[in-house]
Amino acid sequence: MSRASQLRAILSAPGAVPMPSCHDALSARLIEQAGFSVAFMSGFSTSAAKLGRPDVQLITYSEMLEQARLIQEVTTIPIIVDGDNGHGGPLNVKRCLRGFRDAGVAGILLEDQVVPKSCGHVQNKEVVSRAVALAKLRAAVLARDETQSERDRIVIIARTDSRQAVSMEETLWRIEAFCKVGADMVFCDALQSLEEMGAVCSLAAKYGKPVLANMLESGKTPILSLEKLTEIGFKLSVYPLPLLGCAIAGMQKALEGLKEGKVPEGDYTFDSIKKVVGFPEYFEELEQLEEYGRKMSGA
Repeated sequence: MSRASQLRAILSAPGAVPMPSCHDALSARLIEQAGFSVAFMSGFSTSAAKLGRPDVQLITYSEMLEQARLIQEVTTIPIIVDGDNGHGGPLNVKRCLRGFRDAGVAGILLEDQVVPKSCGHVQNKEVVSRAVALAKLRAAVLARDETQSERDRIVIIARTDSRQAVSMEETLWRIEAFCKVGADMVFCDALQSLEEMGAVCSLAAKYGKPVLANMLESGKTPILSLEKLTEIGFKLSVYPLPLLGCAIAGMQKALEGLKEGKVPEGDYTFDSIKKVVGFPEYFEELEQLEEYGRKMSGA
């Protein structure tokens, strides 16, 4: 069962599903070990972790693809990647989707911001024209449909930032248009009330399209429980900051202690770290292969 088909099964099941954001192979591995069924490779977090820089499209398509491949190697759950604005025009979008598809990624989030883009819930948002947005989404749909088996096709999540950049009226127009063009799922960033969240979900439901919610602490969108998100009509709920935020805070605290000449105390040991990154499995597999070699060689 491909990861895309796993994701499609999740989207067809009842209830909103939590989706933590990862930024590298280790954080993705931890998400799976914690029992989550899906993860999101955030552009914000990946830019911060890989470049140490803000999410303003400084990170390139090739750098994001490389990170996605590394994450795919150490996980088995579906991974949705942040495709930003497709890194260019319609044909750039096609190349972007094909690259992530060929890497085995389950889904891709594609937005309608201009180049360079800005991360969600911040100032200076601009979106491309309706015509450009739909041309780019059409390019993504054509690339997606190159996979013959429908259930194995990469899932396209079409995102609009028009609520903050233009108006709620424009948001609803674009959400409906995205559904008609062929997006598998839709997402509107920075919705500002329960009423706006409900309006998007109701509109998408008319076309049988699931909706993504973004639970960003201190953002513009109300933070809701999974039960409330399910009630409104959301299918996935992404949590973009907890892993990156806790990692930053933990490292800062450890560095403060080291600067004072103290060895930081934490809920970890050398053995627990080795277990997380897979040393036991590595040595078990190595021993099996070496034993096979000895047996077959008569040693």
